[in-house]
Amino acid sequence: MKLVAIDFETANRDANSACAIGVVSVENDTITKEEYFLIRPPSSYFEFTYVHGLSWRDVATSGDFQQVWMQIAETIESADYLVAHNARFDRKVLYACCDFHGIPYPKQEFLCTVDIARKTWNIRPTKLSDVCRHFDIPLEHHQALSDARACAQIAILSNRS
Repeated sequence: MKLVAIDFETANRDANSACAIGVVSVENDTITKEEYFLIRPPSSYFEFTYVHGLSWRDVATSGDFQQVWMQIAETIESADYLVAHNARFDRKVLYACCDFHGIPYPKQEFLCTVDIARKTWNIRPTKLSDVCRHFDIPLEHHQALSDARACAQIAILSNRS
């Protein structure tokens, strides 16, 4: 089974304001590929710099979501499942970015590592930092690649449980 863990960081409260994405591929419980992209959102308004440290200056010359999508679409589309921590958020961002750029949604179901942590190990609270601390998974929280990598590692651990 092939999983692809994704994590978005957003510039502001608009779901289509993705400013970074981490993409981590997992095959046979092994991380096989990691990708990180800065994304130029439709607006230069950044509200969440205090969370992830990114500003308009960091992404102004980056590709927009459509350009980034051309680089990750094959990876995403080859997955059996997409995985995210609090998948509702990342699915919402992905779909909003797809809508804004006229890109069809990926067909894969999302697996949520919040749900996995609760159901498989009864971990609470289930913020990503809490789950990572429980399993001693390294995390640079709110750095999209680090978050996606941690999510992938949680999914791998759940497959082994």
